[in-house]
Amino acid sequence: MANPQSRGGGLFSGLVLITVGLLILMHNYGHMDLQHFFTHWWPLLIIFWGVVKLFERTAGRRFGGSGSGITTAEVFLVLGMLALLGAIVAVDFTRHKLGDVDINLGGDSYSFDDLEIPAQSIPVGARVSVRIGRGDITVRVSDDQKLNVTAKKQVRSWSESEAGRIAKPVKVVEARNGDGYEIRPDGYDLSDTRVSVDLEVSVPKKSPVTVKSDHGDVELSDQTADISVTVQNGDVEIRNTKGDVTVETRKGDVKVSDTDGNVKVTGKGGEIEVVNCSGSFTLDGDFYGPVRGDKIAKGVRLITVKTDLTLSSLPGRLESGSGNLDIVNVPGNLNVRTRDTEINLENAGGKVNIDDRDAGVNVRFSSTPKDDVSITNSSSQISVTLPGSSNFDLDARCQNCDIDSEFSNLVPVKSASGDSQLTGKNGNGRGPKLTLKTSYGNIALRRNSLSAPGKPAPPPDKDDQATEQ
Repeated sequence: MANPQSRGGGLFSGLVLITVGLLILMHNYGHMDLQHFFTHWWPLLIIFWGVVKLFERTAGRRFGGSGSGITTAEVFLVLGMLALLGAIVAVDFTRHKLGDVDINLGGDSYSFDDLEIPAQSIPVGARVSVRIGRGDITVRVSDDQKLNVTAKKQVRSWSESEAGRIAKPVKVVEARNGDGYEIRPDGYDLSDTRVSVDLEVSVPKKSPVTVKSDHGDVELSDQTADISVTVQNGDVEIRNTKGDVTVETRKGDVKVSDTDGNVKVTGKGGEIEVVNCSGSFTLDGDFYGPVRGDKIAKGVRLITVKTDLTLSSLPGRLESGSGNLDIVNVPGNLNVRTRDTEINLENAGGKVNIDDRDAGVNVRFSSTPKDDVSITNSSSQISVTLPGSSNFDLDARCQNCDIDSEFSNLVPVKSASGDSQLTGKNGNGRGPKLTLKTSYGNIALRRNSLSAPGKPAPPPDKDDQATEQ
């Protein structure tokens, strides 16, 4: 008969390998965040280990043995698999926080005289494309219908003579490309990390501008046509524009302010800020820094690893980052689905639909809500604050939790199993429906201090007035 201990040991090893393989597979395809799994669900690893050992003991007794204990090989296997998962988390964290590492090969940086490129007249509305390897790019509006370019060369080398030899063939060319014009450095390999060229470009304000940079900051201002920026490593600042703005980034911060067009930011990067936008703001990608929106007339669309948000308008402000999502003064509709993110919403004026898990949801109304509110959460609490005079229909349910109500006419009911429920109506008029559902988290219904004033006191009686006199 086969040895039950060896059978049990093989079972445990096989299950560990299968489980770790599935976790890595789900992580690679974006269905699981291993960092979140480790920080929140690591006790499941111990439970899994215990269940397998109980099964081995039961199977061992059935076949006449006593089952196997925890062996040294199993301990090393578990530690090895945890180290593998930890390495994957560390690599992902490094990619998010550091991005591409800029390796300094040593030597000193030498600057050379500015390159003056002759001004060139271009047709009204002609597209201008700027392409560069390493270096900063500044694009401003020209006073005439001419294209003006100034360039500065910098070379990192161990000696000034060697730097001069490398810099000598470096130049900047302006070339017609179809119906547009292209500005780019020439005379060296753009991937050469020793050479950088800073460009200052003046473009007619009605010309659409496209900028592509591998490494360096990009600054544009005062354009009335569309702007498109693609940068691998560097910060982007765009201000006072009229057309649509599109930014694709891999590492760096993006700031767009005072624009009349739509703004779209994609890729990966750090801090994102869009302020005073007459169009819409769309963010699609993986950004580790805070995302801020302030005064976005035509709404916000956020699509990240953890959050899918749609706002029809944002005259107030929005900030997302560090496990928090704060939204203030939103008269339009809000639809958000997220996880591990605490939501704080104030003064929503339209329909609200929130789906969260593993973090709290706090919603506060300074005036009576005008449209339906639906909040679904899991493993965390829901708190809603309203004026005491609000008219609304309530349906609040939670699993294994408590419901706390500051509205005296709305009293929760708790079942023997620990679930709570609160349904009812507040006020005499017609109002929106509030649907609150969560599991393993409490629900709080609060009254704020901005409720309607009470009825004025009746005037004093004439006899009382005479007595006082």
